[in-house]
Amino acid sequence: MFSDRTNWNLQPNRLSAALARHRAAKKPLLDLTASNPTQCGFAYDSDSIFGVLGNPSALIYEPEPRGLVEARKAVAKYYADRGIAVPNDDIILTTSTSEAYSYALRTLCNPGDEILVPRPSYPLFELLAEIQDIKLVRYALVYDHGWQIDFHSLERTITPQTRAVIVVHPNNPTGHYVKAEELTQLNAVCSTRGLALVADEVFLDFNLDNETPGSLAANEAALTITMSGISKICGLPQMKAAWLITSGPQKLKTEALARLEVIADTYLSMNAPIQAALPSFLEERHEIQGQIKDRVKHNLKQLDVQLAPHKTCGRLKLEGGWYAVLRVPATRSDEDLTIDLLENREVYVHPGHFYDFESDGYLVVSLITSLADFAEGIKRVLSIF
Repeated sequence: MFSDRTNWNLQPNRLSAALARHRAAKKPLLDLTASNPTQCGFAYDSDSIFGVLGNPSALIYEPEPRGLVEARKAVAKYYADRGIAVPNDDIILTTSTSEAYSYALRTLCNPGDEILVPRPSYPLFELLAEIQDIKLVRYALVYDHGWQIDFHSLERTITPQTRAVIVVHPNNPTGHYVKAEELTQLNAVCSTRGLALVADEVFLDFNLDNETPGSLAANEAALTITMSGISKICGLPQMKAAWLITSGPQKLKTEALARLEVIADTYLSMNAPIQAALPSFLEERHEIQGQIKDRVKHNLKQLDVQLAPHKTCGRLKLEGGWYAVLRVPATRSDEDLTIDLLENREVYVHPGHFYDFESDGYLVVSLITSLADFAEGIKRVLSIF
């Protein structure tokens, strides 16, 4: 009766089962995986948010496949603020970046085709690929005083079935931004092999230095689909607004946009109140971003202070995003370690294998956890060593 694509193993893993038992018993828990900004104690301007959701223009239905013009202009202004000119017609609005991935993969791939994704990276890719009936193939990010793309690994994974290379800019959880020289190599690989470049930039604004990181939205050397949304940019995951931008050689861009528009027209998923509110949400992003960046920097400093006396533990260098990767002694599996921390220290962290680290000895923690919980949680994590 059911499709093979949804024939997933829905049994909880050992860590998920342990977490469910812990919560069912109503035991105290310091959650160092918290990544929902609306539940991390940030101050939102509720009057402004509620006010723009009552825009009378939302009472009029205008079925525009790419999204309402004023909403797309707001997205274009977001990039203009970064010094990048993005034409309105190159923007298609979606309800989420997951939906944007669906549009992109449906446009680029036939069933059974392959896309290349970075390792380590966020585990959502596997489900997105399975739902679209395509195959994930992983290429390596390597760490050597900082993260970088292993182009030897990437090129070895390309087959006649490969259709696209996904980059996450910055990567989640490593915090690695695609460097200019890496983009040059990516363009060379994609343009010579007839591949598209798909760039996920949801964490783009959350850099740790004072320089504004570049976007791939203006990349012209290869067909490029860049996506982002207000879930991270504005700290508003519940408002469900995202977009994808198509750039590259004109002929390829024109054909891609025409195909994407048909998909968008089929679903017409964006609702009018959120589209009407999008200009205001994006205009007011700086306040919540400032709060989040301050939290990230404070928690990162706290992490470094606590790590300083430890000779066997450390953290990997990161350039942006909301997460830190801890390097710890690999005396047992990361899953065993995280279950021990949960059951005996009442602190919850993600094991490295959750993000597809190939070996044990890695833990991932969220840097937007409340200050007190983060400090105490890290203290408990390190106490085990």
